[in-house]
Amino acid sequence: MKAFVFPGQGAQFVGMGKDLYENSEMAKELFEKANDILGFRITDLMFAGTDEDLKQTKVTQPAIFLHSVLLAKTMGEDFKPEMVAGHSLGEFSALVAAEAMSFEDGLKLVSQRAQAMQKACEAEPSTMAAIIGLEDSVVEEVCASIDEVVVAANYNCPGQLVISGSFAGIDKACEILTEKGAKRALKLPVGGAFHSPLMEPARVELAAAIEATEIKNPVCPIYQNINAEANTDAATIKENLVAQLTGAVKWTQTVQNMIADGADSFTEVGPGKALQGMIKKVDRKMAVAGVSSL
Repeated sequence: MKAFVFPGQGAQFVGMGKDLYENSEMAKELFEKANDILGFRITDLMFAGTDEDLKQTKVTQPAIFLHSVLLAKTMGEDFKPEMVAGHSLGEFSALVAAEAMSFEDGLKLVSQRAQAMQKACEAEPSTMAAIIGLEDSVVEEVCASIDEVVVAANYNCPGQLVISGSFAGIDKACEILTEKGAKRALKLPVGGAFHSPLMEPARVELAAAIEATEIKNPVCPIYQNINAEANTDAATIKENLVAQLTGAVKWTQTVQNMIADGADSFTEVGPGKALQGMIKKVDRKMAVAGVSSL
């Protein structure tokens, strides 16, 4: 079975999507529609901005969504998913690609999500860190033992877990996890503690927007971050999308479940190759490929 997966924040690069704009009339039309919906020319920032421009959450998230979704649309007959998943933000790209949500609604939600997360970050400065080379259970235990907000946020692949929380909580966790043998405990250049309880204000704000959006049953199962399980029911998909903002991204478990359910190849649609690397760490024999340009 063919699985298609969609990347999240961090995969952006200057120039992303320019070839789509120049070589596909459909992509060009949708890019221009996106400029209108967002109220600023995101294409200018994507094609010729700076790394700093693209790092702003309100730009990063719609930029990656646009690149991923328009790539899927321009693949034509080559895009025939039997299962899909997306990492964090990528879950929205996956839902649009699997026809559960319209392009316009998906973009509006991603933009609202980005702005709500930005606000939550500004209200409570916080951060994330990648912990390399320890068992998940060790990282979880250490997080639970600290008297600060600090939680497991992204189960990326075996031996790589990203934690999220207050600055004090992350500093303390990194110190203890290094003592316990982590190969690396590396603070990430992110705006805040994504996928942690500190995103609660954003979750509340986004819940209303998701509730008001039409979501249909997708054309194939989508494996969602919050529980790593296959879903085709629109109401359940909505609930899981809301929970995703404060809950962990169970990516390792998602890939394991997709393989157990018959996935024999994974294609990453969008910028970068991060998901291909993670999938190989879950199962080094798995066939992986990427589509990042026309």
